[in-house]
Amino acid sequence: MTQMNKGFKRMVERKAFPAIGWLRSMEVTRGRDGNAHPHSHCLLMVPRSYFGRNYLKQSEWAQLWRESMRLDYDPIMDIQAVREGTSSSSLIPELLKYCTKESDMVVDREWFLELTTQLHKMRAIATGGVLKEYLRELEEEPNDLIGVDENEVGEDYGRLLFGWRQGDKKYKMVDR
Repeated sequence: MTQMNKGFKRMVERKAFPAIGWLRSMEVTRGRDGNAHPHSHCLLMVPRSYFGRNYLKQSEWAQLWRESMRLDYDPIMDIQAVREGTSSSSLIPELLKYCTKESDMVVDREWFLELTTQLHKMRAIATGGVLKEYLRELEEEPNDLIGVDENEVGEDYGRLLFGWRQGDKKYKMVDR
């Protein structure tokens, strides 16, 4: 993962990299042979002009990643455009939902322990470009709450509640 993080940084710095903002999440899955399979899920924000003469075919993305990672083989990549109007409220949580699958964590205790040891202090989520600035703004504490006593605000202010939905097999925000 360290090498993949360095390779991604090299790719972002290349002139051919078309994104003006990005969100990258690392995931590690367990292969059939028991080996770890680290890979990235990325959301890239590109200008409208990208879909004209600046468009990169999947083979060109693979070449860009191959060179940035300094690989001696052609990497497997799955590139998909996100259609305009797609809700970020469903897309971003899907991208960030896990670093490893629950089923991979429970199948082999020793594998899970080794995974947690190797992932310790590893950066699994990163942002850059205009998305980094946008997400930073969302994290800032609102000025109107600074210095306000919690009793004045009320106990539910600023809190979100999530509950496990067995039918959906995922957490969902609970309506109040």
